[in-house]
Amino acid sequence: MENEKYDIKAIIKYAGAFIAWIVGSGFATGQEILQFFTSYGYASYGAVLINTAGFVFLGQKLLVKGYEHRAEAKFDHYRFYCGKWAGAVYSRLVPATLLLVLTVLIAASGATLSEYYGVNSSLGSATMAALVLCAYLTGFENLVRIVSKIGPVIVVFAIAVGAITLLHDFSSFGEIGRHEKILATSQVAPGWAASGVLYLSLNFLCGCTYFTALGKSAKNRKDAKWGAIAGTVALMLVIAIMNTAILLNASDAASLSVPTLYLSNKISHGLGASFSVVLMLGMFSSSSAIMWAFCNQFFTEGTWKNRLFAVATAACSFIAGLFFSFRELVGIVYPFIGYIGLVFLVCVVFRRNRT
Repeated sequence: MENEKYDIKAIIKYAGAFIAWIVGSGFATGQEILQFFTSYGYASYGAVLINTAGFVFLGQKLLVKGYEHRAEAKFDHYRFYCGKWAGAVYSRLVPATLLLVLTVLIAASGATLSEYYGVNSSLGSATMAALVLCAYLTGFENLVRIVSKIGPVIVVFAIAVGAITLLHDFSSFGEIGRHEKILATSQVAPGWAASGVLYLSLNFLCGCTYFTALGKSAKNRKDAKWGAIAGTVALMLVIAIMNTAILLNASDAASLSVPTLYLSNKISHGLGASFSVVLMLGMFSSSSAIMWAFCNQFFTEGTWKNRLFAVATAACSFIAGLFFSFRELVGIVYPFIGYIGLVFLVCVVFRRNRT
């Protein structure tokens, strides 16, 4: 066993990049938190606990495994975890799910600008698609440097908005049960436990390629492992706080496309304006990571074919998002991908027990 030392700066970097994948449009806007957690009322905290354990387990596993296979240019993580046949199916299926998620993220930028600034949603989505394309063309290492700095900013803002909301509205905690009907309209699964597992499946099926590549870029095993753990702690803290904040304002926030923007604007218009910028950064960071994960499954990074394919991907994501609202896309696409990924989660757990 090599004598590895902790590198705090590296751990923070990988934690930030880990967070950046998760805190995209659905997460940062609060729509993801509303549908997978808050919609179950008090039971939502059970879903938070499931995800805390799951993210720690799966996050560090995938990053460390990526580090261990860093010398393999063509390491197929789906075949590694699921075997030849199931792995082959996932290798072909996941790119399609990534394109769906990218469509959701691009559509979210339009929804945010429209809901807060009154800007035409199509213009907002087109602008985000262009920015994401530019970030992708800079290469993976530069992309990690960019998104790793955005993730922690979103966490800080989300915690601040959530904490202030809790301090102001916590006296209403005992009345959350009164909002069960309006919250239930946003539920994505039959129960809170199923919803918690689906959220894990959604993030790790789509994120497997990115997390493995992130682990490959680490200088040692401990940086990869603790980067994932630190990222998980920050993420779950934000989810727990924002979940509570939305619960306390369910009568108003549950019907909105961007509940977190409503909460921040309720505190002050200045904070709302600032948070709208942070939301856009979150959408940008997650979209950029997904763009990389999708395009690199087809053509080698840096080649003209890869760049041309990236242009086509950005354009297709923008066009596809014009046909559905952001809220509809989250409610349909995310649970669908979550169900697809359940077998993959089981395979990762089983593989861990054999290695």
